[in-house]
Amino acid sequence: MKKLILLLLFISCNNQSNENDEPILNQQTVEVYLLNTLNDSRGYCIDMKGYKTNADINNSLQAHSCYSYQGEVSVDQGFDISKITNEEFYIRHFKVCMEAEKIEESSALNLNTCDKNNKQKFILQSDGKIQPKENLNLCLTVSENFSEGGGGSPVHLIRALSLENCNDALSSYQKWGIRTKP
Repeated sequence: MKKLILLLLFISCNNQSNENDEPILNQQTVEVYLLNTLNDSRGYCIDMKGYKTNADINNSLQAHSCYSYQGEVSVDQGFDISKITNEEFYIRHFKVCMEAEKIEESSALNLNTCDKNNKQKFILQSDGKIQPKENLNLCLTVSENFSEGGGGSPVHLIRALSLENCNDALSSYQKWGIRTKP
């Protein structure tokens, strides 16, 4: 009985929310960021379109100024590290997985219910490349072009994400890392 009470207390504490009604993310939640900060000192993270808990799972993913400069990993940029090691980029708060539109060059990255289909299997390589398991010639790539977002100081920046042929000349746009804290 004591073990059951402790377990329930543990689960209850892990499901608490802060005053902004955002879940508290645990140490298993990481942001996936571009190693090269390009033109934004905050760096670029894989991000959902929309703002934090109001992000829209029906839109494609983008590269956006990392929110960790605000002191924590945001729910719309928070991936489960244990799933990444199992070839799945899972956004814990929204319970969705990154999925390639197609496993071919110029394909967008979307979100979908996790079902372990081949378009959802990605490998984070030791050299920082994120590649679809079905075609290791492709890399997750941020666009060379950027636009300004709707907030932040300085204003947040946004770049499109797509699968492109891996190319050493594009390594600044194709090498990623993961981190739990800013």
